[in-house]
Amino acid sequence: MASFTKAGADTVLWNPGADAHDTISARTYGFWLYLLGDALIIAAVFACYAVLNNPLNANGGPLGKDFLSASKGMLQTFIVLGSVLSYSLATVALKRGSKLGVSLGMIGAILLAVVFLGIGLGDLAALSAAGDGFARSGYLSCFFTLILTHALHMGFGILWMLVMLVQVGVFGFTENVVARLLNLRMFWQFQASVWVVVYIYVYLFGGAH
Repeated sequence: MASFTKAGADTVLWNPGADAHDTISARTYGFWLYLLGDALIIAAVFACYAVLNNPLNANGGPLGKDFLSASKGMLQTFIVLGSVLSYSLATVALKRGSKLGVSLGMIGAILLAVVFLGIGLGDLAALSAAGDGFARSGYLSCFFTLILTHALHMGFGILWMLVMLVQVGVFGFTENVVARLLNLRMFWQFQASVWVVVYIYVYLFGGAH
């Protein structure tokens, strides 16, 4: 159980023997329930992709095997996992009470996430420039929706980390700040899990090698 006191040098971030009500755990549990709902939405998009991933719904346009690269998808996967590792190191620094460590971990996670988004959005832009954009076919509509849904999650996570960089610097490790950092950790791991499924199902099973 975690125990939290006022902000300052005597702040106790984790105290297994604390008897007080753990408000942090209650808040992170609530956020976990939100992630379950978010997972259902993403699962629905995956289901649509599975249905539309055939030549009939390509409407004469390309399918994943015609333009997806499993090797590039693997590169993106390593970048995403590296970003998660960087934020995990920030969590380790949080347990030590190190503002610098938390900030550096989040900055590393942000930079890797930006690189990932640059690669992914660049690929979508290239498809659109070639005339194979969102409206080209049902398959491409669903493919764009799936990739952009994940990109939207990453973009929100980047914005959240930027906000937390400010809050850590200004307020320190107060109860509210710590709760937000832990919820952000869950969210960042969730989006990485979504991408791993995208890589396996879309890039490995349906992409070119």
